[in-house]
Amino acid sequence: MHTMKGKVVQINLSGGGVPKLPVPTATLFRDGFFGDIQKNKKYHGGPERAVCLFSMEIIQQLQAEGHPITPGSTGENLTLQFPDYHALVPETILQIGETVRIQISKYAPPCKTIKRSFFKEKFTRIGHKEHPGFSRLYARVLQEGKVEQGDEVWVVE
Repeated sequence: MHTMKGKVVQINLSGGGVPKLPVPTATLFRDGFFGDIQKNKKYHGGPERAVCLFSMEIIQQLQAEGHPITPGSTGENLTLQFPDYHALVPETILQIGETVRIQISKYAPPCKTIKRSFFKEKFTRIGHKEHPGFSRLYARVLQEGKVEQGDEVWVVE
């Protein structure tokens, strides 16, 4: 069985809101990345939503459909190049680089704050219910540490 593998294309942080902007390296703690702030704690952040992941391949597919989306524009912390992204489901454990380990907790529901990333503001284009495999993912942190752009990412069996 081949191991599902990819890499960190971009790390995105924000002082609140979107877009989140690229940084070359960041430290991940139980509650999220150091320096990354979420405005609405009811729907964002916290241990079960410490990290938001998205796929570079999906971003490129959405761009080809005419959406003005870019890495970080929908608020993901980690933009991954991960050919099997659609196969990542809740409870999957990912190793990132040497030390960081996260576990997917749930699909991230899209909200209107990211509408500018979509043609005609159709932000539900990345909703899991309507478009399975196109959703961003939330994850909890199992092992804290430093994440760098270019780090390998793989599924822990």
